[in-house]
Amino acid sequence: MDGPVPELADRAAACAERLLAADRVLLASHIDADGLTSAAIASRALERAGIPHEVVFEKQLDEAAIGAIAETGYDTVLFTDFGSGQLDVIADHEAAGAFTPVIADHHQPADADTEFHLNPLLVGIDGASELSGAGASYVLARALETTGNPREGDSAGNAQAEGSAETGPEADSAETGPEADSAETGRGVGPAEIGPEASATDGSGGRVDNRDLAALAVVGAVGDMQASGGELHGANAAVVEEGVEAGVVETATDLALYGKQTRPLPKLFEYATDVRVPGISNDQAGALAFLDGLDVELERDGEWRTWADLTAEEKRTVASALVRRAVEAGVPASKIEQLVGTAYVLSEEPVGTELRDASEFSTLLNATARYERADVGLAVCLGDRDGALDRARTLLRDHRRNLSAGIELVTEEGVSREENLQWFHAGDRIRETIVGIVAGMALGNDGISRELPILAFAEADDGELKVSARGTHALVRRGLDLSTVVGEAARAVGGDGGGHDVAAGATVPEGRETEFLARADAIVGDQLA
Repeated sequence: MDGPVPELADRAAACAERLLAADRVLLASHIDADGLTSAAIASRALERAGIPHEVVFEKQLDEAAIGAIAETGYDTVLFTDFGSGQLDVIADHEAAGAFTPVIADHHQPADADTEFHLNPLLVGIDGASELSGAGASYVLARALETTGNPREGDSAGNAQAEGSAETGPEADSAETGPEADSAETGRGVGPAEIGPEASATDGSGGRVDNRDLAALAVVGAVGDMQASGGELHGANAAVVEEGVEAGVVETATDLALYGKQTRPLPKLFEYATDVRVPGISNDQAGALAFLDGLDVELERDGEWRTWADLTAEEKRTVASALVRRAVEAGVPASKIEQLVGTAYVLSEEPVGTELRDASEFSTLLNATARYERADVGLAVCLGDRDGALDRARTLLRDHRRNLSAGIELVTEEGVSREENLQWFHAGDRIRETIVGIVAGMALGNDGISRELPILAFAEADDGELKVSARGTHALVRRGLDLSTVVGEAARAVGGDGGGHDVAAGATVPEGRETEFLARADAIVGDQLA
Protein backbone atom coordinates (compact mmCIF):
# COMPACT_ATOMS: atom_id res chain seq x y z
CA MET A 1 0.00 0.00 0.00
CA ASP A 2 1.58 3.27 -1.12
CA GLY A 3 -0.67 5.46 1.01
CA PRO A 4 -1.41 9.14 0.33
CA VAL A 5 2.24 10.06 -0.38
CA PRO A 6 3.90 7.28 -2.43
CA GLU A 7 7.33 8.89 -2.13
CA LEU A 8 7.22 8.27 1.63
CA ALA A 9 5.72 4.77 1.49
CA ASP A 10 8.94 2.84 2.14
CA ARG A 11 10.01 5.06 5.01
CA ALA A 12 6.53 4.93 6.53
CA ALA A 13 6.46 1.15 6.28
CA ALA A 14 9.83 0.83 8.01
CA CYS A 15 8.73 3.14 10.82
CA ALA A 16 5.46 1.23 11.22
CA GLU A 17 7.24 -2.12 11.40
CA ARG A 18 9.53 -0.81 14.14
CA LEU A 19 6.60 0.47 16.17
CA LEU A 20 4.70 -2.79 15.77
CA ALA A 21 7.73 -4.64 17.10
CA ALA A 22 7.92 -2.47 20.23
CA ASP A 23 6.57 -3.62 23.58
CA ARG A 24 5.52 -0.06 24.33
CA VAL A 25 6.16 3.40 22.90
CA LEU A 26 6.71 6.88 24.29
CA LEU A 27 5.11 9.44 21.96
CA ALA A 28 6.60 12.95 22.21
CA SER A 29 5.18 15.90 20.30
CA HIS A 30 5.19 19.69 20.00
CA ILE A 31 2.66 22.04 21.58
CA ASP A 32 1.16 23.92 18.64
CA ALA A 33 -1.89 22.92 16.58
CA ASP A 34 0.24 20.88 14.19
CA GLY A 35 1.96 19.13 17.09
CA LEU A 36 -1.28 18.36 18.90
CA THR A 37 -2.93 16.93 15.80
CA SER A 38 0.25 14.99 15.01
CA ALA A 39 0.15 13.43 18.46
CA ALA A 40 -3.57 12.66 18.25
CA ILE A 41 -3.20 10.96 14.86
CA ALA A 42 -0.24 8.91 16.02
CA SER A 43 -1.86 8.03 19.34
CA ARG A 44 -5.06 6.82 17.70
CA ALA A 45 -3.15 4.80 15.13
CA LEU A 46 -0.99 3.20 17.84
CA GLU A 47 -4.09 2.40 19.85
CA ARG A 48 -5.82 0.78 16.90
CA ALA A 49 -2.69 -1.27 16.23
CA GLY A 50 -2.72 -2.45 19.84
CA ILE A 51 0.53 -0.73 20.81
CA PRO A 52 0.62 0.52 24.44
CA HIS A 53 1.97 4.05 24.64
CA GLU A 54 2.20 7.24 26.65
CA VAL A 55 2.17 10.81 25.37
CA VAL A 56 4.32 13.76 26.46
CA PHE A 57 4.56 17.26 25.00
CA GLU A 58 7.51 19.63 24.75
CA LYS A 59 7.53 23.28 23.79
CA GLN A 60 11.23 22.94 22.99
CA LEU A 61 12.99 19.70 22.19
CA ASP A 62 16.37 20.75 23.52
CA GLU A 63 19.18 18.67 24.98
CA ALA A 64 17.63 18.68 28.47
CA ALA A 65 14.26 17.48 27.16
CA ILE A 66 15.83 14.74 25.06
CA GLY A 67 17.94 13.69 28.04
CA ALA A 68 14.82 13.46 30.21
CA ILE A 69 13.13 11.34 27.54
CA ALA A 70 16.17 9.04 27.51
CA GLU A 71 15.75 8.50 31.26
CA THR A 72 12.13 7.30 31.00
CA GLY A 73 13.17 3.74 30.27
CA TYR A 74 11.31 3.45 26.98
CA ASP A 75 13.15 1.46 24.33
CA THR A 76 11.19 3.11 21.50
CA VAL A 77 10.36 6.81 21.25
CA LEU A 78 8.14 8.24 18.51
CA PHE A 79 8.74 11.94 17.82
CA THR A 80 6.05 13.82 15.90
CA ASP A 81 6.27 17.38 14.54
CA PHE A 82 9.82 17.64 15.77
CA GLY A 83 12.89 15.43 16.04
CA SER A 84 14.44 15.91 12.61
CA GLY A 85 16.11 19.17 13.58
CA GLN A 86 17.42 17.62 16.79
CA LEU A 87 18.76 14.43 15.22
CA ASP A 88 22.33 15.25 16.18
CA VAL A 89 21.41 15.05 19.87
CA ILE A 90 18.93 12.20 19.42
CA ALA A 91 21.52 10.17 17.50
CA ASP A 92 23.95 10.42 20.41
CA HIS A 93 21.37 8.90 22.77
CA GLU A 94 20.55 6.22 20.21
CA ALA A 95 24.23 5.34 19.87
CA ALA A 96 24.44 5.06 23.65
CA GLY A 97 21.58 2.56 23.62
CA ALA A 98 19.11 4.80 25.43
CA PHE A 99 16.27 4.31 22.94
CA THR A 100 15.44 3.72 19.30
CA PRO A 101 13.95 6.85 17.75
CA VAL A 102 11.15 6.85 15.19
CA ILE A 103 10.61 10.31 13.70
CA ALA A 104 7.63 11.69 11.76
CA ASP A 105 8.45 15.33 11.15
CA HIS A 106 8.60 18.00 8.45
CA HIS A 107 11.30 20.38 9.70
CA GLN A 108 14.79 20.72 8.27
CA PRO A 109 16.90 17.74 9.45
CA ALA A 110 20.13 18.22 11.35
CA ASP A 111 23.39 16.82 10.01
CA ALA A 112 22.65 13.33 11.27
CA ASP A 113 20.23 10.57 10.41
CA THR A 114 18.56 7.53 11.87
CA GLU A 115 17.05 4.41 10.38
CA PHE A 116 13.40 5.19 11.10
CA HIS A 117 12.99 8.72 9.78
CA LEU A 118 9.89 9.90 7.93
CA ASN A 119 10.23 13.46 6.62
CA PRO A 120 8.96 14.92 3.32
CA LEU A 121 12.16 16.93 2.89
CA LEU A 122 14.08 13.68 2.49
CA VAL A 123 12.17 12.88 -0.70
CA GLY A 124 11.99 16.33 -2.26
CA ILE A 125 8.63 17.43 -0.80
CA ASP A 126 8.52 20.87 0.83
CA GLY A 127 7.82 20.49 4.53
CA ALA A 128 6.91 24.16 4.88
CA SER A 129 4.14 24.18 2.28
CA GLU A 130 3.35 20.67 1.02
CA LEU A 131 3.16 18.43 4.09
CA SER A 132 2.82 19.37 7.77
CA GLY A 133 3.85 17.43 10.84
CA ALA A 134 0.29 16.14 11.14
CA GLY A 135 0.51 15.08 7.50
CA ALA A 136 3.68 13.11 8.21
CA SER A 137 1.98 11.53 11.21
CA TYR A 138 -1.00 10.66 9.01
CA VAL A 139 1.26 8.96 6.45
CA LEU A 140 2.65 6.87 9.32
CA ALA A 141 -0.88 6.10 10.57
CA ARG A 142 -1.86 4.78 7.16
CA ALA A 143 1.22 2.54 7.20
CA LEU A 144 0.16 1.22 10.62
CA GLU A 145 -3.09 -0.14 9.22
CA THR A 146 -3.10 -3.88 9.73
CA THR A 147 -5.38 -6.82 9.25
CA GLY A 148 -7.08 -7.67 12.52
CA ASN A 149 -5.18 -6.78 15.69
CA PRO A 150 -1.50 -7.82 15.63
CA ARG A 151 -1.20 -7.18 19.33
CA GLU A 152 -4.24 -9.12 20.48
CA GLY A 153 -3.91 -9.83 24.16
CA ASP A 154 -1.76 -6.78 24.72
CA SER A 155 -3.17 -3.78 26.48
CA ALA A 156 -4.15 -1.27 23.83
CA GLY A 157 -5.03 1.30 26.43
CA ASN A 158 -2.73 4.21 26.94
CA ALA A 159 -1.09 5.01 30.22
CA GLN A 160 -0.87 8.49 31.60
CA ALA A 161 2.49 9.99 30.78
CA GLU A 162 4.77 11.67 33.19
CA GLY A 163 5.89 15.01 31.76
CA SER A 164 9.51 14.79 30.76
CA ALA A 165 10.30 18.08 32.44
CA GLU A 166 8.66 20.96 34.19
CA THR A 167 5.23 22.04 32.99
CA GLY A 168 5.05 24.56 30.38
CA PRO A 169 0.69 27.89 16.59
CA GLU A 170 -0.81 30.00 15.15
CA ALA A 171 -2.88 29.63 13.73
CA ASP A 172 -4.83 31.83 15.61
CA SER A 173 -6.03 34.78 14.79
CA ALA A 174 -7.90 36.04 17.50
CA GLU A 175 -9.17 38.34 14.93
CA THR A 176 -7.89 36.96 11.67
CA GLY A 177 -6.85 33.53 10.50
CA PRO A 178 -4.26 30.82 10.89
CA GLU A 179 -0.56 31.07 11.52
CA ALA A 180 2.17 28.72 12.56
CA ASP A 181 4.62 28.42 15.37
CA SER A 182 5.81 24.96 14.66
CA ALA A 183 9.45 25.84 14.98
CA GLU A 184 9.21 27.06 18.49
CA THR A 185 9.44 24.18 20.64
CA GLY A 186 10.79 24.98 25.83
CA ARG A 187 9.90 22.16 28.15
CA GLY A 188 7.35 19.49 28.82
CA VAL A 189 3.77 20.52 29.17
CA GLY A 190 2.79 17.82 31.54
CA PRO A 191 0.86 14.59 31.25
CA ALA A 192 -1.78 13.69 28.73
CA GLU A 193 -4.27 10.97 29.43
CA ILE A 194 -6.06 9.43 26.47
CA GLY A 195 -9.44 7.82 26.64
CA PRO A 196 -10.53 4.66 24.85
CA GLU A 197 -11.87 4.61 21.33
CA ALA A 198 -13.38 1.87 19.26
CA SER A 199 -11.09 0.31 16.70
CA ALA A 200 -11.79 1.47 13.14
CA THR A 201 -12.19 -1.93 11.56
CA ASP A 202 -14.92 -3.33 9.39
CA GLY A 203 -16.45 -4.95 12.46
CA SER A 204 -15.26 -8.44 11.59
CA GLY A 205 -11.58 -8.24 12.37
CA GLY A 206 -10.79 -6.76 8.96
CA ARG A 207 -8.23 -4.16 8.02
CA VAL A 208 -8.05 -1.05 10.15
CA ASP A 209 -8.89 2.09 8.15
CA ASN A 210 -7.18 5.19 9.46
CA ARG A 211 -8.41 7.55 6.74
CA ASP A 212 -10.78 9.17 9.22
CA LEU A 213 -7.65 10.69 10.80
CA ALA A 214 -7.17 12.80 7.67
CA ALA A 215 -9.49 15.40 9.23
CA LEU A 216 -6.95 16.08 11.99
CA ALA A 217 -4.13 16.17 9.44
CA VAL A 218 -5.99 18.91 7.57
CA VAL A 219 -6.41 20.89 10.80
CA GLY A 220 -2.68 20.57 11.45
CA ALA A 221 -1.74 21.71 7.95
CA VAL A 222 -4.06 24.72 8.08
CA GLY A 223 -2.78 25.59 11.55
CA ASP A 224 0.77 25.41 10.21
CA MET A 225 0.08 28.15 7.62
CA GLN A 226 0.32 25.71 4.73
CA ALA A 227 -2.86 26.86 2.96
CA SER A 228 -0.90 29.40 0.93
CA GLY A 229 -2.86 31.06 -1.83
CA GLY A 230 -6.08 30.00 -0.11
CA GLU A 231 -5.73 26.23 -0.39
CA LEU A 232 -3.57 23.25 0.53
CA HIS A 233 -1.14 22.00 -2.11
CA GLY A 234 1.13 19.08 -2.88
CA ALA A 235 1.02 16.09 -0.55
CA ASN A 236 -1.43 17.97 1.67
CA ALA A 237 -3.93 17.86 -1.19
CA ALA A 238 -3.61 14.07 -1.30
CA VAL A 239 -4.41 13.92 2.41
CA VAL A 240 -7.45 16.15 1.83
CA GLU A 241 -8.61 13.82 -0.95
CA GLU A 242 -8.46 10.83 1.38
CA GLY A 243 -10.41 12.75 4.00
CA VAL A 244 -13.09 13.54 1.45
CA GLU A 245 -13.24 9.89 0.39
CA ALA A 246 -13.59 8.85 4.02
CA GLY A 247 -16.46 11.30 4.54
CA VAL A 248 -14.71 13.34 7.24
CA VAL A 249 -13.64 16.37 5.19
CA GLU A 250 -15.58 18.61 2.83
CA THR A 251 -14.11 21.32 0.61
CA ALA A 252 -15.79 24.27 -1.04
CA THR A 253 -14.92 27.62 -2.54
CA ASP A 254 -15.92 30.24 0.01
CA LEU A 255 -14.98 33.58 1.51
CA ALA A 256 -11.53 33.29 3.04
CA LEU A 257 -12.50 34.87 6.35
CA TYR A 258 -11.69 33.53 9.77
CA GLY A 259 -14.66 32.73 12.03
CA LYS A 260 -17.33 31.67 9.53
CA GLN A 261 -18.70 29.07 11.93
CA THR A 262 -18.85 31.04 15.15
CA ARG A 263 -18.55 34.79 14.67
CA PRO A 264 -21.69 36.94 14.46
CA LEU A 265 -21.91 38.38 10.95
CA PRO A 266 -20.98 41.98 11.89
CA LYS A 267 -17.88 40.78 13.76
CA LEU A 268 -16.93 38.45 10.91
CA PHE A 269 -16.52 41.41 8.58
CA GLU A 270 -15.23 43.91 11.13
CA TYR A 271 -12.37 41.56 12.02
CA ALA A 272 -11.65 40.53 8.41
CA THR A 273 -8.33 42.34 8.12
CA ASP A 274 -6.19 39.98 6.02
CA VAL A 275 -7.62 41.86 3.05
CA ARG A 276 -8.55 45.30 4.36
CA VAL A 277 -11.71 46.75 2.86
CA PRO A 278 -12.02 50.45 3.83
CA GLY A 279 -15.25 51.24 5.64
CA ILE A 280 -15.68 47.61 6.78
CA SER A 281 -12.43 46.19 8.17
CA ASN A 282 -11.69 47.40 11.71
CA ASP A 283 -14.84 49.50 11.52
CA GLN A 284 -17.67 48.27 13.74
CA ALA A 285 -20.24 50.78 12.50
CA GLY A 286 -19.09 50.37 8.91
CA ALA A 287 -19.37 46.57 8.97
CA LEU A 288 -22.89 46.77 10.38
CA ALA A 289 -23.92 49.43 7.85
CA PHE A 290 -22.55 47.27 5.02
CA LEU A 291 -24.68 44.31 6.10
CA ASP A 292 -27.76 46.44 6.80
CA GLY A 293 -27.74 47.54 3.20
CA LEU A 294 -28.18 44.00 1.91
CA ASP A 295 -31.31 41.90 1.53
CA VAL A 296 -30.15 39.41 4.14
CA GLU A 297 -31.70 38.52 7.49
CA LEU A 298 -28.99 39.35 10.03
CA GLU A 299 -30.75 38.19 13.21
CA ARG A 300 -33.00 35.30 14.04
CA ASP A 301 -34.79 34.80 17.35
CA GLY A 302 -32.88 37.73 18.79
CA GLU A 303 -29.45 36.26 17.95
CA TRP A 304 -26.96 37.34 15.31
CA ARG A 305 -26.63 34.81 12.56
CA THR A 306 -23.23 33.49 11.48
CA TRP A 307 -21.92 32.84 7.98
CA ALA A 308 -22.63 29.15 8.52
CA ASP A 309 -26.30 29.99 9.14
CA LEU A 310 -26.77 31.66 5.74
CA THR A 311 -28.29 29.99 2.73
CA ALA A 312 -26.24 29.59 -0.44
CA GLU A 313 -28.15 32.46 -2.04
CA GLU A 314 -27.55 34.73 0.96
CA LYS A 315 -23.84 33.93 0.86
CA ARG A 316 -23.67 34.86 -2.81
CA THR A 317 -25.44 38.14 -2.09
CA VAL A 318 -23.02 39.12 0.67
CA ALA A 319 -19.90 37.93 -1.14
CA SER A 320 -20.80 39.84 -4.31
CA ALA A 321 -21.47 43.00 -2.31
CA LEU A 322 -18.15 42.66 -0.49
CA VAL A 323 -16.22 42.34 -3.75
CA ARG A 324 -18.04 45.36 -5.22
CA ARG A 325 -17.21 47.42 -2.12
CA ALA A 326 -13.56 46.38 -2.34
CA VAL A 327 -13.39 47.36 -6.01
CA GLU A 328 -15.05 50.72 -5.30
CA ALA A 329 -12.59 51.35 -2.46
CA GLY A 330 -9.63 50.77 -4.75
CA VAL A 331 -8.43 47.52 -3.21
CA PRO A 332 -5.93 45.96 -5.70
CA ALA A 333 -7.25 43.07 -7.79
CA SER A 334 -4.56 40.77 -6.40
CA LYS A 335 -5.85 41.46 -2.90
CA ILE A 336 -9.49 41.04 -3.88
CA GLU A 337 -8.66 37.57 -5.21
CA GLN A 338 -7.52 36.68 -1.69
CA LEU A 339 -11.04 37.22 -0.37
CA VAL A 340 -11.96 33.83 -1.79
CA GLY A 341 -10.29 30.50 -1.02
CA THR A 342 -10.92 26.86 -0.24
CA ALA A 343 -12.81 26.14 2.97
CA TYR A 344 -11.93 22.91 4.79
CA VAL A 345 -14.90 21.65 6.77
CA LEU A 346 -14.88 18.71 9.18
CA SER A 347 -18.16 17.16 8.13
CA GLU A 348 -18.70 15.04 11.25
CA GLU A 349 -18.49 18.03 13.59
CA PRO A 350 -21.56 20.15 14.48
CA VAL A 351 -22.38 23.16 12.33
CA GLY A 352 -21.71 26.45 14.10
CA THR A 353 -18.86 25.19 16.30
CA GLU A 354 -15.13 25.85 16.26
CA LEU A 355 -14.58 22.18 15.44
CA ARG A 356 -16.38 22.38 12.11
CA ASP A 357 -13.85 24.69 10.43
CA ALA A 358 -10.20 23.63 10.16
CA SER A 359 -8.91 27.14 10.81
CA GLU A 360 -11.05 27.71 13.89
CA PHE A 361 -10.24 24.22 15.19
CA SER A 362 -6.52 24.95 14.91
CA THR A 363 -6.95 28.19 16.86
CA LEU A 364 -8.78 26.33 19.61
CA LEU A 365 -5.89 23.89 19.87
CA ASN A 366 -3.28 26.64 20.03
CA ALA A 367 -5.21 28.12 22.94
CA THR A 368 -4.67 24.96 24.99
CA ALA A 369 -1.05 23.88 24.77
CA ARG A 370 0.33 27.41 24.71
CA TYR A 371 -1.18 27.80 28.19
CA GLU A 372 0.27 24.55 29.60
CA ARG A 373 -2.82 22.48 28.80
CA ALA A 374 -1.76 20.26 25.94
CA ASP A 375 -3.72 17.48 27.59
CA VAL A 376 -6.92 19.43 26.96
CA GLY A 377 -6.14 19.96 23.29
CA LEU A 378 -5.22 16.32 22.82
CA ALA A 379 -8.45 15.19 24.49
CA VAL A 380 -10.47 17.41 22.15
CA CYS A 381 -8.65 15.94 19.14
CA LEU A 382 -9.45 12.46 20.41
CA GLY A 383 -13.16 13.17 20.69
CA ASP A 384 -13.85 14.54 24.17
CA ARG A 385 -16.79 16.86 23.59
CA ASP A 386 -17.66 17.41 27.22
CA GLY A 387 -15.25 18.67 29.87
CA ALA A 388 -12.23 19.05 27.59
CA LEU A 389 -14.10 21.06 24.98
CA ASP A 390 -15.59 23.35 27.63
CA ARG A 391 -12.13 23.93 29.12
CA ALA A 392 -10.65 24.55 25.66
CA ARG A 393 -13.27 27.21 24.95
CA THR A 394 -12.46 28.97 28.20
CA LEU A 395 -8.77 28.93 27.31
CA LEU A 396 -9.65 30.25 23.85
CA ARG A 397 -11.42 33.27 25.31
CA ASP A 398 -8.37 34.06 27.44
CA HIS A 399 -6.10 33.47 24.45
CA ARG A 400 -8.00 35.95 22.31
CA ARG A 401 -7.80 38.58 25.02
CA ASN A 402 -4.06 38.06 25.33
CA LEU A 403 -3.56 38.27 21.58
CA SER A 404 -5.64 41.43 21.35
CA ALA A 405 -3.64 43.04 24.16
CA GLY A 406 -0.37 41.99 22.54
CA ILE A 407 -1.29 43.37 19.14
CA GLU A 408 -2.42 46.62 20.72
CA LEU A 409 0.89 46.89 22.59
CA VAL A 410 2.99 46.33 19.48
CA THR A 411 0.90 48.66 17.33
CA GLU A 412 0.99 51.46 19.91
CA GLU A 413 4.70 51.19 20.70
CA GLY A 414 5.74 50.43 17.15
CA VAL A 415 8.70 48.46 15.87
CA SER A 416 12.37 49.21 15.37
CA ARG A 417 13.81 48.88 11.88
CA GLU A 418 17.08 47.55 10.59
CA GLU A 419 17.96 47.70 6.91
CA ASN A 420 16.24 44.42 6.02
CA LEU A 421 13.97 43.55 8.95
CA GLN A 422 11.83 45.03 11.74
CA TRP A 423 11.61 43.92 15.35
CA PHE A 424 10.21 44.56 18.81
CA HIS A 425 11.11 43.43 22.32
CA ALA A 426 8.11 42.50 24.47
CA GLY A 427 10.10 41.57 27.57
CA ASP A 428 7.66 39.86 29.93
CA ARG A 429 4.60 41.73 28.64
CA ILE A 430 3.70 39.08 26.05
CA ARG A 431 3.96 35.37 26.77
CA GLU A 432 6.82 33.74 24.92
CA THR A 433 4.43 31.03 23.71
CA ILE A 434 2.28 33.53 21.80
CA VAL A 435 4.70 36.32 20.87
CA GLY A 436 5.17 34.82 17.41
CA ILE A 437 1.44 34.77 16.84
CA VAL A 438 1.23 38.42 17.87
CA ALA A 439 4.08 39.30 15.52
CA GLY A 440 2.44 37.61 12.56
CA MET A 441 -0.93 39.20 13.23
CA ALA A 442 0.61 42.66 13.65
CA LEU A 443 2.13 42.62 10.16
CA GLY A 444 0.33 45.23 8.08
CA ASN A 445 -0.88 47.29 11.04
CA ASP A 446 -0.03 50.99 11.16
CA GLY A 447 3.73 51.39 11.08
CA ILE A 448 4.42 47.67 10.65
CA SER A 449 5.34 46.77 7.08
CA ARG A 450 4.43 43.57 5.29
CA GLU A 451 7.44 44.18 3.03
CA LEU A 452 9.89 43.24 5.78
CA PRO A 453 10.07 40.15 8.02
CA ILE A 454 9.38 40.80 11.69
CA LEU A 455 11.31 39.43 14.68
CA ALA A 456 9.88 39.44 18.18
CA PHE A 457 11.74 38.98 21.48
CA ALA A 458 10.16 37.80 24.72
CA GLU A 459 11.55 36.62 28.02
CA ALA A 460 11.55 32.85 28.49
CA ASP A 461 11.14 31.02 31.79
CA ASP A 462 14.73 29.80 31.82
CA GLY A 463 16.33 33.24 31.68
CA GLU A 464 17.00 33.10 27.95
CA LEU A 465 15.20 35.10 25.29
CA LYS A 466 12.69 33.63 22.91
CA VAL A 467 12.84 34.97 19.35
CA SER A 468 9.95 34.45 16.95
CA ALA A 469 10.26 35.37 13.29
CA ARG A 470 7.42 35.84 10.82
CA GLY A 471 7.34 36.66 7.13
CA THR A 472 4.91 36.51 4.25
CA HIS A 473 4.63 34.07 1.37
CA ALA A 474 5.45 36.94 -0.97
CA LEU A 475 8.80 37.40 0.83
CA VAL A 476 9.43 33.65 0.70
CA ARG A 477 8.93 33.73 -3.06
CA ARG A 478 11.67 36.38 -3.17
CA GLY A 479 14.06 34.08 -1.29
CA LEU A 480 13.34 34.60 2.41
CA ASP A 481 14.08 31.58 4.60
CA LEU A 482 13.56 32.47 8.25
CA SER A 483 14.67 29.03 9.42
CA THR A 484 18.15 29.78 8.10
CA VAL A 485 18.02 33.38 9.34
CA VAL A 486 17.27 32.66 12.98
CA GLY A 487 19.16 29.37 13.08
CA GLU A 488 22.46 30.82 11.87
CA ALA A 489 22.10 34.07 13.80
CA ALA A 490 21.20 32.29 17.04
CA ARG A 491 24.03 29.79 16.83
CA ALA A 492 26.47 32.64 16.23
CA VAL A 493 25.61 34.09 19.65
CA GLY A 494 25.39 30.83 21.59
CA GLY A 495 21.73 29.98 21.01
CA ASP A 496 19.86 27.77 18.59
CA GLY A 497 16.83 27.90 16.34
CA GLY A 498 15.11 26.79 13.19
CA GLY A 499 11.71 26.12 11.69
CA HIS A 500 10.26 27.02 8.29
CA ASP A 501 10.91 29.64 5.64
CA VAL A 502 7.86 31.72 6.56
CA ALA A 503 7.84 31.15 10.35
CA ALA A 504 10.68 30.20 12.65
CA GLY A 505 11.93 30.57 16.20
CA ALA A 506 15.04 30.55 18.33
CA THR A 507 16.41 31.00 21.83
CA VAL A 508 19.34 33.33 22.44
CA PRO A 509 21.23 34.37 25.57
CA GLU A 510 19.95 37.55 27.18
CA GLY A 511 22.13 40.52 26.33
CA ARG A 512 23.09 39.23 22.87
CA GLU A 513 20.14 40.77 21.02
CA THR A 514 22.14 43.44 19.21
CA GLU A 515 24.62 40.95 17.77
CA PHE A 516 21.84 38.55 16.88
CA LEU A 517 19.91 41.27 15.04
CA ALA A 518 22.97 42.38 13.11
CA ARG A 519 23.62 38.87 11.87
CA ALA A 520 19.97 38.21 11.10
CA ASP A 521 19.69 41.50 9.19
CA ALA A 522 22.71 40.65 7.08
CA ILE A 523 21.37 37.17 6.24
CA VAL A 524 17.96 38.56 5.25
CA GLY A 525 19.69 41.13 3.07
CA ASP A 526 21.63 38.41 1.25
CA GLN A 527 18.48 36.31 0.77
CA LEU A 528 16.40 39.15 -0.66
CA ALA A 529 19.16 40.71 -2.77
